[in-house]
Amino acid sequence: MNISAEGRITTEVQGRILLMGIDRPAKMNGFTPEMMDGLVEAFTRLDDDADLWCGVLFGHGDHFTAGLDLPRWHERMRSGERRRGTGAVDPTALGRKCTKPIVTAVQGVTYTLGIELMLAGDIVVAADDCRFSQLEPLRGIHAAGGATIRFVQRGGWGNAMYHLLTSDVFDSAEALRIGLVQEVVPAGTQLDRAMELATVICEGAPLAVQATKASSMRFVEEGEAAAVAALGPKQAELAATDDAAEGVASFVERRKGHFKGC
Repeated sequence: MNISAEGRITTEVQGRILLMGIDRPAKMNGFTPEMMDGLVEAFTRLDDDADLWCGVLFGHGDHFTAGLDLPRWHERMRSGERRRGTGAVDPTALGRKCTKPIVTAVQGVTYTLGIELMLAGDIVVAADDCRFSQLEPLRGIHAAGGATIRFVQRGGWGNAMYHLLTSDVFDSAEALRIGLVQEVVPAGTQLDRAMELATVICEGAPLAVQATKASSMRFVEEGEAAAVAALGPKQAELAATDDAAEGVASFVERRKGHFKGC
């Protein structure tokens, strides 16, 4: 395969963190089907490997991604083919969701799929040179990777309709204002900051961290009653783990916990 033409997803393990890099900088990291298949594999690896506690998604080069390389996707779009329901993790979180926390670092052009990928994760660190746009209506299609849902969840109806219906280009300050990103940092430092946050997350007991994410997701998907009903049973399950015992010991001894995920 010609990597420069088809692109790829790089992976690197640093401690408990899996870095996942979008790598096609010559084409502004525009996604080919092969790249999406690679991202599915990386997300599934993160979710299935008990030794990995957090993921960091980033883009190589000056841009996060310009979105789908549409000519490469036309036939797949017409057929409705998606790698959902196959048992693999869906990076847009519309199928099987990743249970591990994901911190996303974005920079430069972050269009369409780029916004959907970052909103499918949990925390977004944006460089101050970002340009965001959900411009599918200008191409005769609509966002199909979660933007029409998560834009409303994160930014509210008015802000979502303002940007989704106008297909405008907006900056990091606006993304921060409406809650699409959580931090804005100087360009070139976004990946370092994302790694810092991932490292902090990995200081927590992984089963408890994953349960926290699951509880919040249950509220979003099933409502308050379902989330409340699950709190007690899940807490009892966590309290019986070795990590919970270590948490108590670390509290008594006034030190950081040393967790193992069991």
